[in-house]
Amino acid sequence: MATAALAQDAPMQSVLQDHRDVIVKSSRKTIAPAIDAVATSGLAQAQQVLEAWQAKNMWLRKEDDLFFRAEKAESGLYALYDLDTGAQVGEAEKRDLKQIKPNSGIRAMLATALVQFQLSDPNAANRAAALQSLERDPSAAALEPLRASIPGEENTVLKARKERLERLLTMAYDPDDAARVTAIESMSDDLGVDVRATLNPILQARVQVFEGDIPEDLNVKAELIPGSEALSLDQAYELLVSEGFATKPLTPEDIRKALIAHIDGGRVGGVPLVTLDTDAARAAAYQSLVEQGQVVPGVTSDQIGEIVAQYQFAEVYLDPSHSVAAAAEQAMGSISTRVAAGQTLDLVLDGLSLASIYFLAAIGLAITFGVMGVINMAHGEFIMMGAYTGYVVQQVIPDHTTSILVAIPLAFAVTFGAGVAMERLVIRHLYHRPLETLLATFGISIALQQLAKNIFGTQARPLTAPGWLDGSLVLNDVVSISYIRIAIFVLALFFLVVFLFIMKRTRLGLETRAVTQNPRMAASMGINPGRVNMLAFGFGSGIAGVAGVAIGLFAKVTSELGSAYIVQSFMTVVVGGVGNIWGALAGATMIGFFQKGVEWLNPSNTLAAQTYMIIFIIIFIQFRPRGIIALKGRAAGD
Repeated sequence: MATAALAQDAPMQSVLQDHRDVIVKSSRKTIAPAIDAVATSGLAQAQQVLEAWQAKNMWLRKEDDLFFRAEKAESGLYALYDLDTGAQVGEAEKRDLKQIKPNSGIRAMLATALVQFQLSDPNAANRAAALQSLERDPSAAALEPLRASIPGEENTVLKARKERLERLLTMAYDPDDAARVTAIESMSDDLGVDVRATLNPILQARVQVFEGDIPEDLNVKAELIPGSEALSLDQAYELLVSEGFATKPLTPEDIRKALIAHIDGGRVGGVPLVTLDTDAARAAAYQSLVEQGQVVPGVTSDQIGEIVAQYQFAEVYLDPSHSVAAAAEQAMGSISTRVAAGQTLDLVLDGLSLASIYFLAAIGLAITFGVMGVINMAHGEFIMMGAYTGYVVQQVIPDHTTSILVAIPLAFAVTFGAGVAMERLVIRHLYHRPLETLLATFGISIALQQLAKNIFGTQARPLTAPGWLDGSLVLNDVVSISYIRIAIFVLALFFLVVFLFIMKRTRLGLETRAVTQNPRMAASMGINPGRVNMLAFGFGSGIAGVAGVAIGLFAKVTSELGSAYIVQSFMTVVVGGVGNIWGALAGATMIGFFQKGVEWLNPSNTLAAQTYMIIFIIIFIQFRPRGIIALKGRAAGD
């Protein structure tokens, strides 16, 4: 009895007893006052009680209806702890207790109530969890506890999050309009989704109708004129009907049903049925029924305009503050402009990213097709071979960074050797016979695909990027680009520089240009065209292998990997200008930007982008058959 008396005198027990019935019932519809009473009690033990309640550790002793925190003891009994002092006050059998079991909905409400306490919790993880909960479910009640927790926050990251959230909650819930305006203006250059999500409810408005003048105390966004683009006559009349200012207009179907219901001896309202073959005749018959008192008079379309003209219409902000709404409108306008600029920049980055992928895949083809004139349908399979080389290396070298650094030169070496072998065994016998070259290389591509299936199977193999390539470079909430795409962009630039250096600064490049322009003259000057063609074909194939490693970092490594890029590679070379590396770069840029532009206009259908791109290229070639950057001189005529 002494324990019971102590509990009854305790302040927290008193709060719980005031709401005992709803706590025991545990219904989400009625529990809110009990949770609020504990959370706002101002008692030091409020947090512990809410946590025990949420964890289902709060029990009711049946003999005196007192609440305790209970834990099962080694004896099999339940140890009871006073909710005010935390001291153990006795033990009880489970049959003498009733466990308070909040459902998931009540636990969520308890979690929200606990936020104000957890914001100042000594444990940083608990403070972070409370912030995350509050960010998901902000409330006006959390504003003051949040502000109080900021000065004592020592973690700089959490403090920045708290300060940002405080500004957002001030924008939405602060009773002082000046404080809200200041917070809105301070966030007017922030592109965060949470800022726009906070501004949108402030800017919500609904159309209202007024019998007389529009009250001056309302926060009016705009006065609306019925019949304008903003508010049609039909919309205005529907609003009158919904507000009870007018009756629903009669439709031809309503008139027809009323006439059918009042047919009497072949007539309706004294009008013969045979004459009711037009809308005007049926309307006249309905009016006759109205005059006889058999139906209720309705509103015709001609009368709608007259009725609507008797009322005033306005779009009114749901937020009553004029200054807050004006500041929110200005901030949203500024943010929308910045978002549009950010989306444009993001589209440009996406276009550059795709262009770099196409260029990297097409550099090798620019050599074999553009410089040598060989239609190599197996070019995609060299890309596939490079990707599988990277996969095999990662099976031997588990460190992803080291494996990629090894895989890039190894993929070049493997595909270079494969390209040289293909040129020596097949291609060199088919020079100046393009149709037979196409058929031969097409057959080789099928054979290489089947060989890859036999070795690696049909399932996609993983080619994992190093950890430092995970994630994206995020400039803001609108603009971001993955680190893998950046790496591919850098790799494409690197091979562009390497290609230009070899072609402009080395003997192989000089000999390649000579053979490209006039093979017979080059041979007469002591250059071996066969050797040059072999090395050029091998070099182009090697670059394709490196492209395969890069593409495999974000695409599925399968035997069909190269097939997805062979068409784009040929289009890149042809559109840019055959035999010109700058043309390949221009072609990749144009195709990449065009495809991303179409995808932006129709994001739900990427297949349409491919189709439109092919149509665009067909039309483009009709006007510029030699490509963007055409060869000049003797080579152009070959």
